[in-house]
Amino acid sequence: MIKEEKGKSLAGKISEQFMNGIIIVAPPAITAFVVMWILDLTENEIGVLIENFFNIHFFGIGLISVVIFIWVIGFVFGHTFPQKIINLIDYLLGKIPVVKFIYSSVKQFSKAIFESNSSFQKVVLAPYNGTMVMGFLMRNIPEAVQQKLGDEYVCVYMPWSLNMTAGLNLFVKKSDLVILDMELEDGLQFILTAGTMAKKG
Repeated sequence: MIKEEKGKSLAGKISEQFMNGIIIVAPPAITAFVVMWILDLTENEIGVLIENFFNIHFFGIGLISVVIFIWVIGFVFGHTFPQKIINLIDYLLGKIPVVKFIYSSVKQFSKAIFESNSSFQKVVLAPYNGTMVMGFLMRNIPEAVQQKLGDEYVCVYMPWSLNMTAGLNLFVKKSDLVILDMELEDGLQFILTAGTMAKKG
């Protein structure tokens, strides 16, 4: 009986150490895999095109070209005339039923995450099913909702852990919220990693 308990204890320690190893190895391994996948994709597709057209090739040229292209698009379309083109594209895509939903959802979520005047105002704790969950206080609340609930209610976006593109919009009283002294980026990181990564101090 004592030997069996010792055996279980040893097996438990081995299992715990194995899980610790996975926690340590998995993040850099997955990061390396994603980086190599992006490099491979850009080299095999874009790098080959550049080599065929301009007879220039070196390792990383595909990725560098993609980064430069994205920067140029951001610079050019930041001006008035190109913005009208974007508005036209928005209008045209907004007329296609299924595409409209996908395009508008991705665009709005991208704005909420990356723009300086983010739709996310603060990181908060909000009541949900008898407990408290972390979410983001939204800057705006739909007028139709505000008319029914009143000014004492606010909108909180509660994303799912490991999947920021899915979540819930909660309408809660201001008095029930707990405002956290946390940067939006830190809140996003905490939720995205299911709480495994949190800024200390």
